[in-house]
Amino acid sequence: MDPLMIGGTALNSRLLIGTGKYANDAVMPEVIKKSGTEVVTVALRRVDMESKQDNIIEHIPEECILLPNTSGARNAEEAVRIARLARAMGCGDWVKIEVISDNKYLLPDNYETTKATEILAKEGFVVLPYMSPDLKAAQRMADAGAAAVMPLGAPIGSNRGIRTKELVQIMIDEIDLPIIVDAGIGKPSEAAEAMEMGAAAVLVNTAIATAQDPVNMGEAFALAVKAGRMAYLAKTGPEKVYASASSPLTGFLHEGDL
Repeated sequence: MDPLMIGGTALNSRLLIGTGKYANDAVMPEVIKKSGTEVVTVALRRVDMESKQDNIIEHIPEECILLPNTSGARNAEEAVRIARLARAMGCGDWVKIEVISDNKYLLPDNYETTKATEILAKEGFVVLPYMSPDLKAAQRMADAGAAAVMPLGAPIGSNRGIRTKELVQIMIDEIDLPIIVDAGIGKPSEAAEAMEMGAAAVLVNTAIATAQDPVNMGEAFALAVKAGRMAYLAKTGPEKVYASASSPLTGFLHEGDL
């Protein structure tokens, strides 16, 4: 697969995964291996560097890029504080900005997310903002220094697929940054759909973590992402309103009838 460049780093996998909702965190190393992912996001509030047994980081291979997220932040100030804390704890310079103040639908606050993006990008973070799909907001995040933008496909944790398809497609067509579809993808076929649309990557958590067999589901998503990317690069044929025969309909069996 062609590499994906984010913040000057080349990634061979276009599948990013999360670490929440696993019935048993001990399964994560095998999920990560089978999925082939190189970027793993984790909520900083789940990180306990003082505990070797309960520390989620212990389940993430060192070769993976750690993408701490600011889950729990309700405004830009809290998101910035969490990002700086993550860096101070040794979690690296990548950060996924999550600013959510809506407790029912858990929709991100694009305004506060842009503010946090601008501050953290100036401090040298590789910033990946999670956002409601909106062209103008994405342009502002790009101008603020985002390394990629992450529009939701459906409310987080819903497994409802890409309900925002048309808005995400506009962003893919108009934003000169990697578009990573995050939240809502519930099936490998939906990941393939996002990639066929031209998304640079997808981030999947709930669909893998809550599957009966997370390891096989992780591999299924990896294959779907590869297939979707290959289809996008191969360029699908044009859609037509009416039928179009694959072979000529005249000049064969019915010639003798004339």
